[in-house]
Amino acid sequence: MPEMSFRIRWPDSSEANYYSPSLVIEDFLAQGETLPLSEFLTRAGEALRIASDRVAQKYGFPCSRAHASLAAINHAAAKFAATPDATIKILEFSK
Repeated sequence: MPEMSFRIRWPDSSEANYYSPSLVIEDFLAQGETLPLSEFLTRAGEALRIASDRVAQKYGFPCSRAHASLAAINHAAAKFAATPDATIKILEFSK
């Protein structure tokens, strides 16, 4: 199963890399785009859930690394929940 990482920039200008076990992440996020925090969380969450489900269909168990990425994203995003107009920039994908 093809896997990839994606790098984002948080509202405080920090950057982070996250893992997806499937290229489906590119169907939900585009390199160079800037999204409101809530839209990023919705799109990334859906993509990582689909990716994990694909792993489960193929191997019989969900992808723990996809779940860890989603948990890390949600944890980091909580710092910006009260920030008006918080945005996330999608920096790059790497395979």
